[in-house]
Parts: sequence; C-alpha cells; structure tokens
Amino acid sequence: MDADVIVVGAGPTGLMLACELRLAGVRPLVLERQPRRRDTPKAGGLGGRILELLRHRGLLERCEAACTGPVPAPRFPFGGVHLDLTRLDDPPLHALSLPQQRLEEVLDERAGELGVEIRRGHQVAGVVQDEESVSAQVLGPDGPYRVTACYLAGCDGARSRVRDGAGIAFPGTVYPEVNRLAQVTLPDSVTVLGNGDLDVAGHGTIRGGFTRTDRGLLGVGASPDSPVVSLFTTEDETVEYDDDIPMSLTEFQDSLRRVLGADLPVGEAVRLSRFTFKARHAEHYRKGRILLAGDAAHLFPATGVAINAGMLDAVNLAWKLAADVHGRAPDGLLDSYHDERHLAGERTMLHTRAQVALRRGTDPAAEALREVFQELLADEQPQRRLGTLIAGSDIRYPMPGSSGHHPLAGAFVPDLTLHGDGGVTGVGELLHTARPVLLDLADREDLRRAAAGWHSRVDIHTAKTDDRPADALLIRPDAHIAWAAAVDESRDDAVPALREALTHWFGAPDNRA
Repeated sequence: MDADVIVVGAGPTGLMLACELRLAGVRPLVLERQPRRRDTPKAGGLGGRILELLRHRGLLERCEAACTGPVPAPRFPFGGVHLDLTRLDDPPLHALSLPQQRLEEVLDERAGELGVEIRRGHQVAGVVQDEESVSAQVLGPDGPYRVTACYLAGCDGARSRVRDGAGIAFPGTVYPEVNRLAQVTLPDSVTVLGNGDLDVAGHGTIRGGFTRTDRGLLGVGASPDSPVVSLFTTEDETVEYDDDIPMSLTEFQDSLRRVLGADLPVGEAVRLSRFTFKARHAEHYRKGRILLAGDAAHLFPATGVAINAGMLDAVNLAWKLAADVHGRAPDGLLDSYHDERHLAGERTMLHTRAQVALRRGTDPAAEALREVFQELLADEQPQRRLGTLIAGSDIRYPMPGSSGHHPLAGAFVPDLTLHGDGGVTGVGELLHTARPVLLDLADREDLRRAAAGWHSRVDIHTAKTDDRPADALLIRPDAHIAWAAAVDESRDDAVPALREALTHWFGAPDNRA
C-alpha cells in the first residue's frame, strides 16, 4: 500500500480530512490537480458549526489570526432577505472574514506539521477498487503512475472525477443564474451615506441591501467607516463558466450595467468572484472503498454553507476510516458516515432550496412573501431557529439502543466549563487530539470502571461543571455525544448502556476473553 487513505483534492475539505486522519494515526496521501494553491477568490468567509470544531482542535485562533478583516456583525443574507442577529447577546450563528485561500493556508500549514504528504500538480484520471484496496491512476508532472490504499476519499469538488469513476449518481437541479461578487473601492463620484446607501453623481441614490430590477438583483453592502464596499449581482444566464477562470473587473462592471441600467463607477478590486447555484446531492456518500465529502457529495443553492458542511463531513469521516484502517471498527461504523452526513446534507438542502424560492420570485406575490418573511425575522425565536439551521447546529444524529433516550444523545457537545484538579478548562480542550472522551461529571467510579476496557481508545476525564446536564457524556471525536447518563441515573441502567455505546462505536473492549 502506498498510503492508508488517498485523499483527492486539497481544498478545505480534503485538507481537514488529511489532518484528522493523521491525528488518528493514519497515513493519508493528498493528490491535488492544481500545481499550487489557487489565489482565485472563492468563498470569502467561514461560519457555522465548524468554528466550534476548529476551536476543539486548537485551530480557531490560527484562523482568527489569518482573517483579512474584523469579525463581521452577525447579519446574514437569506434568500433575498436578511437575518439580523445583532440584537441577540448569544447569536446562534457566527462567521469569520476568512477567505478560502487563507483558510487553506492555515490547514496546509497544520497538515505539514502533522507530516501529511501533499502532491500538487497530480491529477487523478481514474479509480479502480476491489475487496481489498482501491487504486488511483494519476497524471503527475513526470508522467502517469498508480497509487494504492485501503480507502480513497473524493474531496475533488463539483466536477468530481472520483464520484464519476465510482458510478455514484448526483441528481439535482441547476439554476440558470450567475452571481457575481466584488469588494471594491469607490471613486470620488460615489459617496457612501450614513445609512449605507450610495449617492452616485449623475445618477442619484442606490440604496443599501438588495434592489431587484427587471434585469436581475443588485446587492450593496457599504459603510462610511470602510473604504471597501461589497457589490453583488444576480442575473439569469445559460452560460457555463469555468471556475478556474477568474472573473475580471470588466466582466463585473458589465453585469452592474445590465442589472442597474446605468454605470456605477468603481475603483480598485479587492476581491472578485463568480458562482452559479446548483442543488445536487449524491445518492450515496460511500461505494465500497470510495467515499465522498464536500462539494463532491453535495452542492447547495445558497452561499455561506458549503465549506462548513464539507469540513464537518471530513471530521465525521476521519475517525471512522481510522478505526477501520486500524482493524478495530465495529460492524456498520463506516456506513454510519453516509447515514449521518447524508441526513445533514438533506437538512442543509432544505433551507438552501427554501432560499431559492424566496429569492427567485419576481412577481408581486413573491415580493409580498419576502416582506412577510422579513417581518417574521424581526422576532427572537425565528431568528434563533433560522440561525441554528444555517449554522448546521440543529443536526442530531440518531443513536442506537438505549443511548437514544437521553436528550443530549446524538447532539453536538455543549460548551461546558469544567473544574478539575488541573484548574478550569473547557470540553473543547479535551478534544484537541481527536480522541473519544468519557467525561465523568458526577465522580461515577462505576462508569469509569465500566469504560476501563476501552482505555487504549477512549480518554477518561473527571470534572465538575455548574448545572451539569448529565452524570457522564461519551463524546465521539467529531464532538457528537454517543451516550449520556441522566443525572443520578442508577448503576443498573447506566453501566450496561455505557458498555453498549462503547461497543457500538469503538468495538469490543481490549480485555475481552
């Protein structure tokens, strides 16, 4: 074997997967067709549940340091309206001004520290698998060659060769709209007003936010305190654009002219990007020894969710692949990757398709729908519900057996403050190594003793916390709770349920007879 796992694609999903695999003691080989990291602007920020996961891996501070701007206020577009969470003390959705190129730099650096081998300029031309292994035919700078591993993960984007080579169906809808985004300076002939509107000499006022015209949609995000404004256009087109060819400033100005019906002078471009919208979902995330993650598995018809979903795919997949490579995966563990992340993909597809319905309508009825929806978003409960949905924080994986009875089972671990012999810490610090954790919050010797047979695979910690939600939590490496003991749950109920959960997720105990 040339590697334990071949990872195709060195975008955020592929790099996150490679890092997670190395933390789990697996040898990944990353193959990337581009000869160097691309500087073509793509995603302009990072947000949602993955921020908490990055904190749990000790990477959030690095990401924050790599940001190109201040932490943005929690205001997010949603299908032509706005979700404004600024009045909430604890908004359920956060974001960083972290362009994709900078995120990839952070993950690339981390992969290098962990010893991950990344081959750039190596394109996968085909994949073949059998019962024992999977091989990739690669076109490298020095000619074609073949690499073989136990598994192969396709993180190679919307036009995934891995997905096509595995014969995995990718049904869905392609919407005939092209979206163009620019962050630009403005000449002296354009003034940013205090309310975010633009005063254009010879034209008049262009209001901030979204303006719908007969030819498309114009978005303006501006502040008199910033020299850079964000401009956004949407037009219906049938042209197929190559994502590798960057958008020019001239192309964006032409789009502005078509949508607005007039020239809007702009200065220098800080960022230019173009994207189309598709709603496509792979029927299977796994076929034998080939697995899919990120855009290779799902394309969502809205911005701000793709990287979050893809990197969460990677974290869910890595520890399960590692268990199989190490020969200790219980039956069905790797299949649970599809079960859990396909469910999460469907949930994300739900709200992004809802955004399509909100933003693409042009008649008075559609305008009325957006107006009513915006009014609803003035209330706290809808704000929290929608923010949680966009963040991917409402995902609760189905847990087997008795473990599913506790309200926390299957959910992302809460951010508890822990008091122990080493002082005050948090749950996230226990997960830096990406190992499972049994967190004893009630000094339950019976539970610690029951888990002793898994000590080589599960870290056991005892701590106290204010308002403890359970006596103990069994936390998977992806920070989801595999099992929880209710407060003051009896030994007769808790111990067998804990052993059941440990066996289901992490295999038989080491001391089995």
